[in-house]
Amino acid sequence: MKVFPFKIPKPELDALVYQEDHEIVFYNQLHQHEEIQISYIVKGSGSLIVGDSINYYKPNDILIIGENIPHVFRSDSSVISESIMYSLFFTRSSFGKDFFNISDLLELSSFFNESVYGMKLLSHQNEIIRYFQEMKMKNRIVRIASLLNILNLIILAEKEQLSSFVYRKKYTDAEGKRMNDVFQYAMDHFNESISLEEISQNANMSKNAFCRYFKNRTNKTFFQFLIEIRIENACKLLYKEKDLSVALISEFCGFHNIANFNRKFKELKHMTPSQYRSQF
Repeated sequence: MKVFPFKIPKPELDALVYQEDHEIVFYNQLHQHEEIQISYIVKGSGSLIVGDSINYYKPNDILIIGENIPHVFRSDSSVISESIMYSLFFTRSSFGKDFFNISDLLELSSFFNESVYGMKLLSHQNEIIRYFQEMKMKNRIVRIASLLNILNLIILAEKEQLSSFVYRKKYTDAEGKRMNDVFQYAMDHFNESISLEEISQNANMSKNAFCRYFKNRTNKTFFQFLIEIRIENACKLLYKEKDLSVALISEFCGFHNIANFNRKFKELKHMTPSQYRSQF
């Protein structure tokens, strides 16, 4: 299977695709597809890279990934033996090029605008989950009706953006593999010291060429991205490992200076690690 572009398997005449993934880990290769994806995480947790940002996903999350956004799921297989995700895939022209432009559906324009950077819902999850749980037994007409109801709930819901920058050109297979290798290396070795020479060799590029290449495609430096990976993993530990001290979590996540960890955490999460933990 090629890394880019990723094709959603579907019968030729199906406008809306409903898919259930029951895997040990989700598809953990960087990929993009023309369909907008709305997913309900039934079981499993892990990291999700969307565009230029890394996020943490968990059961009952509702995630929206816009068309052609590069993304990769990284399941935490040490926590649970199976990952389950229900998804809907469709394009803006799935039901005809003008379907979503009719006056009755103009309110959906906000959904399409917001989906460009990906979204995670912060409210109305339970109502949407009920639609997903009933989807398997429904015929195609009811599934399309359910999609419209889900879209209406997404419009009403409180949301957070999953990314702030999306590289708009479609990746070639070679580019997709290179970026995937860089992301995977960073996620596998985030708790270690990674030098610019080391990561540029992994990308099979010179240091200067790699810096330009990565910045052009993510709008940030590799080391800014690496810090975000470390902070997201720290969030996961703060959430799950109540007995670990903040100092120990800092060290586990590749920070050798607790003051620097606290500063970077507050920059990204707008609160201290202790305040973040107290939320749960």
